[in-house]
Amino acid sequence: MSQQKEQMKQTLYVFLLLLIVSSCGKTDTESTMTVSGKVKGLKKGTLYLQHLSDSTLIVIDSLQVDRDGNFSFKTELESPEIFYLYLSKKDYNEVNDRITFFGEPGNITINTSWNTFDTKPKIEGSKTHKKWEEYQKTMSKFNMRSLEIAQGSLRSKTPLDSLQTDSIQKLGSLNMKRGYAYALNFALNNKDSYVAPYIALHEVPDANIKYLDSINNSLTPEVADSKYGRALKEHLERMKTFRQ
Repeated sequence: MSQQKEQMKQTLYVFLLLLIVSSCGKTDTESTMTVSGKVKGLKKGTLYLQHLSDSTLIVIDSLQVDRDGNFSFKTELESPEIFYLYLSKKDYNEVNDRITFFGEPGNITINTSWNTFDTKPKIEGSKTHKKWEEYQKTMSKFNMRSLEIAQGSLRSKTPLDSLQTDSIQKLGSLNMKRGYAYALNFALNNKDSYVAPYIALHEVPDANIKYLDSINNSLTPEVADSKYGRALKEHLERMKTFRQ
């Protein structure tokens, strides 16, 4: 009888051990992001993997790059979110030295060149980032249009009268409204993407509360429970409290 109990204990021990190993393996694959790639032409510099935590830019890891420009970072994350790859070239100029990308668990590759670091990066391996690129591609057209409208008034060789000024202001306002409408519709039409709550939070946070509420209510359970999903819910609760 004691031998049978001992065998049962051993079986239970092996089962628990396998369960722990399986759980550890699952956690690693589900929450680990590996970011690797190459900065072509970079002979020497320091790369930093960064993200925002409570509105503060935090350095997750850093790496001295020599000779070949290859790099690799690995970090844990709770859900897809915005990350930054910052390159310090010792030129005392931080402009054009930071790549913004939507990170997620899995392997992400970023290939670029030192002299066009943030303007022409090729980012692969993140479906959330691909969705973010899709959104940005159209939004850049609205931004360019706003710039054209503003430059049009500045390039005028003669002072504008009140009717012309009013017309330009209306064009700018209309373009801005169209951009807002596109952002809201994009978020609503991509309720299963982690980009949706991010857009609501960081692109149109001051939009009409009913539209933000519609986005929040349409999110899939996984997205709603993500970092940005929970932040959107908290943002809406503050807005509703302020209105009371």
